[in-house]
Amino acid sequence: MANQAQESKDAGVLAVIVARMEQQRLPRAIDLKAKVEQGGVLDDLDIEFLEQVFADSNELKPLLVRHPEYQDLAARMMALYREITTKALENENK
Repeated sequence: MANQAQESKDAGVLAVIVARMEQQRLPRAIDLKAKVEQGGVLDDLDIEFLEQVFADSNELKPLLVRHPEYQDLAARMMALYREITTKALENENK
């Protein structure tokens, strides 16, 4: 019974996470990537957004262990965030 309850809870959490990614996080990440690719630097709101993303990703690790089918998606999103931060740091140092 507890396993079924956990599965149900996970399904709800995953639905919210995927919706947030599609509607908020991915569009914002695409905008940030465009900004840094054009030579821009991250402002305080951009950094706050990325800090929240990284904090959330740490909290999601147990969920990803239970649902490995989402690990590739999570890895691709983290790679995108790493590209953004790496390019932003290069721009800062110019």
